[in-house]
Formats: sequence, C-alpha cells, structure tokens
Amino acid sequence: MYKQNVILGVAPVKRSFLSMEEAVRQKNRFMAVIRRTLSESVDIIDIDDISENGICWRTEETPAIVEKFKTAGIDALFLPFCDFGEEQAAAQIAASFHLPVLIWGARDERPNTDVSRGRDTQCGMFAATKVLRRHGVKYSYIYNCETESDAFAQGYDRFIRTAAVLKALRNLRLAKIGDRPVPFMSVMTNEADLIRRMGVTVIPISPAEVSRRAKEIMEKKTEDFLSYYNDLTGRMNTDAMREELVEMAAATKLALSELMWENDCSVGAFECWSAFPSLIGVCPCVALGEMADEGYPLACEADVNGAITLAILRACSLYEKPPFLADLTIRNPIYDNSELLWHCGPFPYSLKAEDSPAALVDGQERFRMRPGHMTTCRFDDAEGKYYLFAGEGDTTEGPETNGTYVYLEVDDWKRWEEKLMFGPYIHHLGCAYGSYKPVLREVARYLDIIFDDADVRETYSL
Repeated sequence: MYKQNVILGVAPVKRSFLSMEEAVRQKNRFMAVIRRTLSESVDIIDIDDISENGICWRTEETPAIVEKFKTAGIDALFLPFCDFGEEQAAAQIAASFHLPVLIWGARDERPNTDVSRGRDTQCGMFAATKVLRRHGVKYSYIYNCETESDAFAQGYDRFIRTAAVLKALRNLRLAKIGDRPVPFMSVMTNEADLIRRMGVTVIPISPAEVSRRAKEIMEKKTEDFLSYYNDLTGRMNTDAMREELVEMAAATKLALSELMWENDCSVGAFECWSAFPSLIGVCPCVALGEMADEGYPLACEADVNGAITLAILRACSLYEKPPFLADLTIRNPIYDNSELLWHCGPFPYSLKAEDSPAALVDGQERFRMRPGHMTTCRFDDAEGKYYLFAGEGDTTEGPETNGTYVYLEVDDWKRWEEKLMFGPYIHHLGCAYGSYKPVLREVARYLDIIFDDADVRETYSL
C-alpha cells in the first residue's frame, strides 16, 4: 500500500524572562498530545538535543535547529508557544523553509497579578504572526485554546492533513498512460505549467507497453498472477466474461503496477475505452479500482487534472481511504438535491456496499458504493488560473443502475450545479469518504489557487 508520512518539525518557543518551569509544564502537555495523535502518519522531530528542555528562546540556537530540521527533511513546521514566545526565534526558523507552518499556544488560565506573572500566550502570537508575515511566511493557526480541547485536536488534524496534501503534490510524478480520447477536449491541460506552478511532472507511458507487458504476464502465469486472478474472481462474479478476457484484465492491473513502480509514479491518468479494447480485447476498467485500493489511483479518459484531484484526496485521508473519480451524470429521480455519481466500472472494491453484489462485465465492475459522508473535489484550470472546488454531502438512495455508482445528497443541488457549470470544471469529480473541506480550503491558500466552496452562492452573468 502506497503511503507517505508527514515529517513534522516541532520547535516550542518561550520568552526569555518568563518562567521556564511553567514553559516546561506546557510543553510536556502538548507534546504528549501530539505524540499520540495520528502517530501512524506523523514522524515528529523535536529539538530536545539542542535547546534547554527542548524549548527555544535563544536566537543563537536557531541555526542548529534549522540544520536539524533540514537534515531530517521535514514536510511541515509546528511552532507551539509555551508563553509569549520569542518572535525573532520563531521567525528565523520558519523563514528558513518554504513549508506549511502551524502556530498555536495554550489558553492562559488567568491574567497577570501583582503577585504572579502569567504567560501572555495569545499576546505573543499576535506579535509573532506579524513578523512571520513580514518574512513572507504562510502559516496556519489554531485558536488559542486548551491543549486537551476538541478545538486543538481538530486544528492539529487539519494541519497535518494539509501538510500531507502539499507534500503529495510537491514533486508528484503522474503517469499519463495514452492520450485523451478525441471527443474529450474537456480534459486538456498545460503540462509545462503544471511543472512550473504545481511541481507536478507528467510521465508518458505508452498503452502499447502496458498491453505488451500484460500479455507477457498472462502468458507466463506466474504465482503472483494466479494468486491475484483467484482473489479477483473470488470477489466478483465473472460469468458474463470469457475466462481469457478476465485473465487479461487481471494481467493489465499487474502490468500497470509494474510500470507505475518503474517510473516512480503514484497516480495516473489512463486512456481506457478509446485504446485498450483494440490492444487487448477488453476495457480493463477494473484495474483502476484495484490500483486505487493499493494507493495508486488512476483517472479515467486521460484526465490529468482528475488524477491530481485524486492525489489531493488520497493525502487528505492520510492514505487510509481510496478516492475515486466519478461522472456527474443525472439528477436523482427520487430526491431533487441528489446527484448520481457514476462511472462505467473503475471504483475501489473496498468501498462497495456490503449488501451489493459485485460483478465483472466487459472488464468493468458493477456494484453500488457503501453509505456514508463524502467530500467531493475538483482541481482544474482555465485562463492560466488554478481552481479547487470542494463540497460535502451524504449518500442516499436512488434507482439501480449499471457500472459503479452512488447517489450523493447535498443541501442545495441547484447551487452546486450552477457553480460547476460556471466554474472551470468538467463532468469528472473526485470523491472520498470523510469530511475534508476545511483541509482543502487550507491547501488552496498555501498553493495560491482559487478555492471554490460549493456552499457559497455566487452571482453569475453571461
């Protein structure tokens, strides 16, 4: 299973003349929380070996901290304020990286008195963030709240997922397997601009090479091939297909896995129905769903921006839930605010509803997706600008259909439809189970692209 952990540099800061004892108390509390939060997805790099009690307040220590973080290859930086903090130290560390930065400090329990001095944590963060702005540092912020609060847990979770997306896009290698179908002008994109603006490199892979590799795998019938074939046919009814075509679809999935690995690509855009039936005798849509379940999602119809959308959603879930690319097809005949999310058969099998039978017909899966809350998303471009559309809804009931499908219900579909029609979007929408719109908003801010919120009504004119 493909996965990337977030390497998080944590540099707590304090004010030089404020209580070290109190700062240590605060540090121990929040470090305990973050060390047990998302621990399977986050590798924490601390500064315990550099600063006294692992808390920075001397500016002369910042070069050593920066060097340690660079050596560790951090993906994001957390600057927790133990008290008022030291804005010079915080800014010097943050300005040394072009990475997402998180600012937070625990809420003070009491104000200053004649007897005792408090921490003035919020006050210091106001000062420090101004200095970060002057250094051109982009940062995220969690409201000044208690360490063990839901607000801190939610803010930390959102930041880690944001950092995971930004890491996923940084130097992303995207396999483009074939070209777009002739009628699909809507999936055109500027690959050179993607390198310059987004750091995404498109790697061409010939469908002929996929076909050659698949035929070779099918002919050799290795142990890996037979094991996968038996697993696939054990999960899906294949009575509607000839055995050799099922074998070819299975071999195509294994060929794609090999070629993605050899080209160091973790997502791809796939020329499906317009290329492969003539090359191998079947349209291997099932391979796309199977690849997504292994962490390597592929977009249909050579949709490069769709593949980037899938990379974004995959990282939003910290690689725990496979995303899928759906067609926006028809309004649900039963519920006005519901839309059919459908495609001919490339969705991840792991997302199948328990009570839905699974079949393979002409190399395409057939089943209904499971119920749940879902985030939809689309990364796209027009006139040299990049956009990120995002919205959330819940699955609902609807008429049975073929292929792979689910119905999504939102609060106001007409508002969604209008936004999608006037925005630079197409009929392909990335989908993932879970609630990720706040993460996507942060991602858009860091990437300097336009965030298009499905819940915000716009006024359009032709």
